Amino acid sequence: MNWLDEVKWDANGLVPVIAQEQGTNDVLMFAWMNREALEKTAELGRAVYFSRSRSKLWFKGEESGHVQTVHEIRLDCDNDVVLLKVTQLGHEPGIACHTGRHSCFFSKYEKGQWTVVEPVLKDPESIYK
Repeated sequence: MNWLDEVKWDANGLVPVIAQEQGTNDVLMFAWMNREALEKTAELGRAVYFSRSRSKLWFKGEESGHVQTVHEIRLDCDNDVVLLKVTQLGHEPGIACHTGRHSCFFSKYEKGQWTVVEPVLKDPESIYK
């Protein structure tokens, strides 16, 4: 059996993926992969996702330069969620979010509202052309 056959793909042929920073264990982002994206990620050692809005493979950092080097690929106990242990490249500290922040999880629930708790490290207008 092919290792990709063990993944429980959803009805659209996708699996949710969490990118976690190696070392800090910060959760950087959530995305989706199809079979081809997961296979390329394993082959290249670089995060490749599937963009649902563009219906195509998305090589993380292809526009921004904020590439993710993949150190480990893990599958959860139900075989339906992938965890990538990554090093976020292209900026110090690493920027994983299209808003120019380290992590996509920059809003924290506090006292009945969402509060932004992480700064913009680089203006997104200067990242994306």
